[in-house]
Amino acid sequence: MGAGNRSTFLQPAFVICTAVLALAGVGMSVMTRALGIYLKKEPLPLKKPLSAIGEQELAPYKVREKHTIDNEKVVESLGTEDYIQWVIEDPREPITGAGRKLLLFITYYDVPDRVPHVPEECYTGGGYDCLSQAQVAFDVGRGASIPGRFLLFRAPSGGLDPQAGQFPVVYLFRINREYAGNRDDARMALNRCIFHKHSYFSKIELAFNQAPAVPTKDEAIAASERLLRVLLPLLEQAYWPDPE
Repeated sequence: MGAGNRSTFLQPAFVICTAVLALAGVGMSVMTRALGIYLKKEPLPLKKPLSAIGEQELAPYKVREKHTIDNEKVVESLGTEDYIQWVIEDPREPITGAGRKLLLFITYYDVPDRVPHVPEECYTGGGYDCLSQAQVAFDVGRGASIPGRFLLFRAPSGGLDPQAGQFPVVYLFRINREYAGNRDDARMALNRCIFHKHSYFSKIELAFNQAPAVPTKDEAIAASERLLRVLLPLLEQAYWPDPE
């Protein structure tokens, strides 16, 4: 470094500016601690790993397959290793019923600095066409509905038949003690948690691509509600943590 550069850094204006910025950083840190605001969350693990869910806990549903993601890059892109991807069957439905089998995909994030991977982006990124989408409400028997999102996709190999390769996907988020039906609402819910030392979010995704019949929107929502009435109390009580 030349003498000219050194003299620049010793100029009073530069020294004052550096000091002000340093004090501002310290002041912001002190202020946020004093106000009980947590800009950086600490990890909040699950009470028990999702993989520990017992098949009997999902009764009357049957777990037919348990999938794992072997591609490390895909897991890295997913942003978490806390997930399950199971094929679930409802024996109460007719053998050929559109809502009899579905793919259950649950992910959990113990440090929610972002909300990645919504099906709108994942499926379309894989070449699927999103034919329709809508905000929905699930009646899970609590006196108030839970928000969610409905999507209808078509596989790239659907051919000329417009009905071929179609399947619905529904999903919802759990953020601390509340639910959200899309990524923007999930981010807003996380922003409301600035006074929590810990915070988390989890996504439940149901893909109706395991049966030959394609459920209508109403059928997919009704099938989702039946499963959520079993699944949500289990996750809330035994798996998802209490943020504070």
